[in-house]
Amino acid sequence: MAKWQVQVDREACIGTGMCASSAAAYFRLENGKVTAVRDSIEPDELVTDAAESCPMEAILVRDGDGVVIAPEP
Repeated sequence: MAKWQVQVDREACIGTGMCASSAAAYFRLENGKVTAVRDSIEPDELVTDAAESCPMEAILVRDGDGVVIAPEP
């Protein structure tokens, strides 16, 4: 299976840390904002769940073809 791309819009992020607490292997808080641990990851439902739960929709997850899979459009 192709790797997913994870992008965090640090300008939109308000630093709730919901993603970092629910998917700590993929996100961490830095200076009050979230950042992705890695840009390219193996597919994992934790990442799409984190993107869906972000109140600011600051996390974007794309599949191997570049199609946005989370948050759902």
